[in-house]
Amino acid sequence: MKLVKLTPMSSYKYIIVLLFGTCSILGYSQEILSAEQAISLALENNYEIRMAKNELSIDSLSHSAGFSGMLPRVNAFLDDNNSIQNLEQTRSDGTVNSQDDAKNNSLNYGLELGWTLFDGFKMFATHERLKEQINLGSNELKEAIINNLSEVLITYYDLVQQQQQLAALDSTVVISKQRVTLAQNRFDIGKASKLEVLNAEVDLNTDQTLFLEQKELYANTKVVLNRLLARDINANYTVAPEIKIDSGLFLPDLEAMASENNPQLLSYIIQNKIAKLKFKEIRASRYPTVIATTSYNFSESESSLGFTTNSSSHGLRYGVGVNLNIFDGFNQNRSEKIAKLRIDNSKLLIEQQEKTLLAQLSVAHKTYLTNLQLIALEHKNESMAKENLEITMEKYRIGIIPTIEFRTAQLNYINAQLRHSNAIFKAKLSEISLKALSGILPM
Repeated sequence: MKLVKLTPMSSYKYIIVLLFGTCSILGYSQEILSAEQAISLALENNYEIRMAKNELSIDSLSHSAGFSGMLPRVNAFLDDNNSIQNLEQTRSDGTVNSQDDAKNNSLNYGLELGWTLFDGFKMFATHERLKEQINLGSNELKEAIINNLSEVLITYYDLVQQQQQLAALDSTVVISKQRVTLAQNRFDIGKASKLEVLNAEVDLNTDQTLFLEQKELYANTKVVLNRLLARDINANYTVAPEIKIDSGLFLPDLEAMASENNPQLLSYIIQNKIAKLKFKEIRASRYPTVIATTSYNFSESESSLGFTTNSSSHGLRYGVGVNLNIFDGFNQNRSEKIAKLRIDNSKLLIEQQEKTLLAQLSVAHKTYLTNLQLIALEHKNESMAKENLEITMEKYRIGIIPTIEFRTAQLNYINAQLRHSNAIFKAKLSEISLKALSGILPM
């Protein structure tokens, strides 16, 4: 790290020192990963999102007339039986015929068709339920996207905050090194004690320790983000230098959007529709089931003994079957009652989620507004702490204040920077939370 020679520090020169520390840490030669790029990578690569997409494809394939029982079933059949027996037959006129190792065989084959013509409208309810399963799968995919994008964005902006804190800590190390040099110069000319030099070196070591710990945390968080993006965990990059806050989020607008877009609420609404359709499927068992059957058969048989030694036939068979449940131990009544209770529970889940969602939005919005106020306050504190440090540095250089006052000003400034950065980060977290609850995160 470059050591800047200490001279009377104007605000301009002091800013140059801080920017130098920032640039040395951020490494602008690295890939700069934007939040938009992180979102795009997550949508393409994230494992949970990809699995949710596959589940939606499964639901889409299941929605068919065949799965609903609307289409006929056609089967091919083949039945070949053979036997070798010792036979003895006594006819009505007293004649006895017998044969050892008599061979008999019969062959039946053909096609048969069965078609449910009526099942109490169960097939239509099933078809509609499978359609709602697609809607549920689509909504579950949206929920997976929002949840994972929230995690990606939180991790991303955590990296931005850590990057800012790393730059601030790097700057304070630069200042501490200048302080050690100045203390050593003052000691060499007899204007300061060895204690002042030792104190400056201890503070420098403390600042370097904090810097290394922050650097480790920053590197580890980059690995976490790479994992969320399902790419090489060792991929190196830097993130945006600052966090931009959407300060135009209003609670009534968020509540209206949440009622239409919140994926968990929409899932409960769809589950209520599915519960009603399942009741219709169960209710259908009270009606008769009418099944039409037809088949075309080929039959051949051979017998070594008997009046007919060889026969064959082929032709069409058809018929209609009717099945009606008369009594099943009251299971039908119980099944319907259970289905109705499940409908009631699905309604309660909707009401509960609506209340929970409004409460979550209200709390998150209050936190959001507080964080916006804290940003302004901490920005002001940082500006004052910076000005105070510049004045203190000049006074310390000319030897009119003790070293502890200089250290206090230095710590006040670095803490003001960290608090300001943290306030912005918290506001961003509130923004992400509000948009996730409202179902309007970038899709």
